[in-house]
Amino acid sequence: MLGAPYRYGGSGPRGFDCSGLVYYSYRKAGIAVPRTTGAQYRQSQRVKLSALQPGDLIFFRISRERFSHVGIYAGDGRFIHAPSSGKRVSYALLTDPYWKARVVGAGRVPQTAYFSP
Repeated sequence: MLGAPYRYGGSGPRGFDCSGLVYYSYRKAGIAVPRTTGAQYRQSQRVKLSALQPGDLIFFRISRERFSHVGIYAGDGRFIHAPSSGKRVSYALLTDPYWKARVVGAGRVPQTAYFSP
């Protein structure tokens, strides 16, 4: 989905918001996750940033809400996300000062979330 446009409330290839990208990507992999960032955080099992594995979720606070942005960890300090209006799904670095200052947690989707698509 890299390069797909950002679309508020979007959860399909025509456009994504951050939690919609997670929802769609995990669903394509046969994994059920909730649609919203907060619910995705609540469903996931806490993971230390030092123990991140590809596919884990990384949560950020970029507005008043504690969990207002989510990305999918890709490995090597990178994550994939739908950044904001006017931008496209892309990679970002956890070491980037903007993102590093806003990380509020990470989580792994439990094995019980698998389903048959």
